[in-house]
Amino acid sequence: MNVRKLTGGLAAALAVTFSLLGSQATAAPSADAEGALAARVVTYDASGSAEFRSAVDRGAAIWNESVTAVELRPVASGQRANIRVLADNGWPRAITTSLGNGTVYIGRQAVNEGHNTIRISSHELGHILGLPDRKPGPCTSLMSGSSAGTSCTNPYPNTAEKAEVQGYFGGAFARTAGGAPLHTVLAD
Repeated sequence: MNVRKLTGGLAAALAVTFSLLGSQATAAPSADAEGALAARVVTYDASGSAEFRSAVDRGAAIWNESVTAVELRPVASGQRANIRVLADNGWPRAITTSLGNGTVYIGRQAVNEGHNTIRISSHELGHILGLPDRKPGPCTSLMSGSSAGTSCTNPYPNTAEKAEVQGYFGGAFARTAGGAPLHTVLAD
């Protein structure tokens, strides 16, 4: 077959296709369209969180109040959760397998030392949502973790932390790559 004939035929087919689609083929999404994208739902299973169940639910609610690009919901019965939340006697930590997926441990060691359970829960969920520890740091930074001291009870992410999570779940990164596997253990 003649290469010119093939190229010409392909060009003609594309021209017809683009003319039928009109401006849709070349228009970039508007800022309004970007904001209108539905939140990504990330489910969590707190059935293994023992006495910390209400703190876990409150930590998830805080993230839901703070960002719009992702929503943390309790897993429905019979479904597999993105996040498992467990209680243990160690130090709190998150094992993140990919953005929005992993296991959170609400460790009793930090609670016994006087750290706030809701702050711990919100902090560890922050790791699953893509945030690293930021130590040392002030109480106004959720991801400062234990470095803010036991008197710090702030369970809310600051403006920069909210923006970072919004970017991960609402930006082009989340829609194209879905988050690269992190395979990290983030303690505290």
